[in-house]
Amino acid sequence: MAVQSSGAVAQTGNNPFLRVVAAISTVAGWFSAGMILSAVLITCQMIYIRFVLNGSTVWQTEAVVYLVIGATLIGLPYVQRLRGHVNVDLIPLALPPRARFVMCLVTLSLSILIVGVMLLYGYEYWHFAWDRGWRSDTVWGVKLWIPYLALPVGFGLLLLQLVADLVAVLTGVDKPFGLEDS
Repeated sequence: MAVQSSGAVAQTGNNPFLRVVAAISTVAGWFSAGMILSAVLITCQMIYIRFVLNGSTVWQTEAVVYLVIGATLIGLPYVQRLRGHVNVDLIPLALPPRARFVMCLVTLSLSILIVGVMLLYGYEYWHFAWDRGWRSDTVWGVKLWIPYLALPVGFGLLLLQLVADLVAVLTGVDKPFGLEDS
């Protein structure tokens, strides 16, 4: 992987749209971190209840699972903004600047398309849970629309960040793949 001279964070320049999306992605990242912290604290409480007090737990395991999955989905746009996903840039490095630009446009466009489809199906799944009053089959019986809301929210925010990345490349605010021309 190449070291990026422009920094690992998606560039926003003075573009208000890119700045707003970056702020939303950052808030999503903080919210995701809070969910992970909550899951850790609930896990500690669960361990205390089970092994120190020798009691049973009702809601803790399910809450931790939903929090971690939700944190993963809601944290997607922040990770995209920081370029934190696994990145193999051997091909973009080998390409001339114009081909790299085209490859970036194709990659971002396909990513937007795929995440858009995932958003539609995630929304549909969440809406089924909401509309039909689904509950988990556990003693806690949580209304499933609550944890399933992470699907459309997470994919929607990731889609927004991907569109911002595409706008940044098209307007010249950010370089394709964050790589400077050689």
